[in-house]
Amino acid sequence: MKGSCNRNTRIILHIDMDHFFSACEEREHPELKGNPVVVGAEPKQGRGRGVVKTCNYEAREFGIQSGMPISTAWRLCPNAIYVRGNYRLYKKVSERIMAILKKYSERFQRWGLDEAFLDVSLMTKDFEEATKLAESIKHEILWNEGITCSIGIGPNKLIAKIASGHEKPDGMTVVREDDVERFLAPLPVQRIVGIGEKTTAKLHGMGIKTIGDLAAFSASILAQKFGAMGMRYHQYALGLSESDVGERRGIRKSIGHECTFAVDTDARDVVSRRLVDICCKVYQRATEKNLLFKTVTVKVRYKNFHTFTHSRTLSFFTNSSQNLRKTAEELAQDALSGKEKVRLLGVRVSNLKLAKGQRILI
Repeated sequence: MKGSCNRNTRIILHIDMDHFFSACEEREHPELKGNPVVVGAEPKQGRGRGVVKTCNYEAREFGIQSGMPISTAWRLCPNAIYVRGNYRLYKKVSERIMAILKKYSERFQRWGLDEAFLDVSLMTKDFEEATKLAESIKHEILWNEGITCSIGIGPNKLIAKIASGHEKPDGMTVVREDDVERFLAPLPVQRIVGIGEKTTAKLHGMGIKTIGDLAAFSASILAQKFGAMGMRYHQYALGLSESDVGERRGIRKSIGHECTFAVDTDARDVVSRRLVDICCKVYQRATEKNLLFKTVTVKVRYKNFHTFTHSRTLSFFTNSSQNLRKTAEELAQDALSGKEKVRLLGVRVSNLKLAKGQRILI
């Protein structure tokens, strides 16, 4: 029967909210609708710092993209409406949306504030039923929260995620097992999760521009060029992924905070005070989650965008603010000893574990 599934077939949904932050802003402020809206830093007539967090589709028509410097966005569209962002609102809306999604399947996995996976293999007999289920999800989210989402349906998480971005906004894309190769082949290689700008450039240099090109390329050569990730890219290009849908319950890998200075500075006292402030924020987040850390990393980005990153792993786990600050100051000493002006400063702790039942070192 067309669209039917055998007992081994999985049916995975990937739900992706459309331009989530700006959609929340439009819902709260209807006068924004129809205008290009950019959520991020203040542009300050093209001299602003920071980056675009997200933007609506009207803004994207001007070439604005997430992650773009806010100054570049302003040059592309100075008449856009720029919003700094209300993250408390976004989190509340996200929590309500995730509560809706959890009702549809016990096999649920949040993927950030605005994305989630659902495994509906045991609740739907075929892709037609899964499509009807997805329509119900879209309707309930729109009815309750007033914002749209796009949903991809596929035989695994990889295909479902790629499919959800295929027809945006408010889209629905279904990719059955027999259609995987045909669906993936013409897509640009950067549509595969984990392939960023640098890897894309390297692949293009090898003549690999589409996912079909990658699937047809020698797996052994990819492994030589990219190590273990090369083999994984090849598997993904073939549409293969066995990753299960489920909440990730492990301890997070790192906690960090970064700050971009309003004006590039070489004033050592200004940078030193900001480093202390950042350490305080990182320490607070770690203690709120009851985590010990062992590795401290400092990042310094200069005016010319060259970036210094240096880490130190302690001989013990700690949640001491004094240890964090002292280590961060020592790591930053070399980076701040020159005359280069500093644009960005960041601190991260990693190598984490729960503090419960552990002796706290101070």
